[in-house]
Amino acid sequence: MADEIVLYTNPMSRGRIARWMLEEIGIPYKVEILNFDTTMKDESYRAVNPMGKVPTIVHGKKIITECAAICAYLADTFPQAELAPSPADRADYYRWMFFAAGPLEAAVSNRALGFKVPAGSERMIGYGSYADVMDTLEISVRNNSYIAGEKFSAADVYVGSQIGWGLQFGSIEKRPAFEQYFGRLALRDAYLRASGKDDQAAADMQAGEKA
Repeated sequence: MADEIVLYTNPMSRGRIARWMLEEIGIPYKVEILNFDTTMKDESYRAVNPMGKVPTIVHGKKIITECAAICAYLADTFPQAELAPSPADRADYYRWMFFAAGPLEAAVSNRALGFKVPAGSERMIGYGSYADVMDTLEISVRNNSYIAGEKFSAADVYVGSQIGWGLQFGSIEKRPAFEQYFGRLALRDAYLRASGKDDQAAADMQAGEKA
């Protein structure tokens, strides 16, 4: 019997990325929904992820945290899903996956929190400036159907999720290239399934809180 996969998540979190990736892989998995201020901070869960954050996946005896790592791990562990390029063709795949995990997330998060890099200090911080990140991100999606070329990959799950949320909540500029790119991703069956399941989980949590 194959090792069970358990997804620890909250439907109002980055756990949506991991669920989308699991739906793309197309294998059975179990879901444990955690609350931010209670079960996510319990000792039992901190034994799994000491950060007390989601998502985390447990695959047999393996524990994987961090969304980019989860996407890469699942793509490599389940090659039949064809969500990672061949090793010789992974330059863009790695480049944009880690660009999103580093400069993009940091720039967007800092901007949302009201932090602005002081003029003249851009070289001290990895992303330089928010404007540089937006221009670079646009280059990554403007000339190809997908982030690493003409074939959908796990990098699209990760980068696409950040672009989708950014467009929805205003943390990423509504440039045509971003809207067209995410528009293609949002039509995928796996994305629609994952979104539907998370939306239902969120509704169930809210109903439970009101009961």
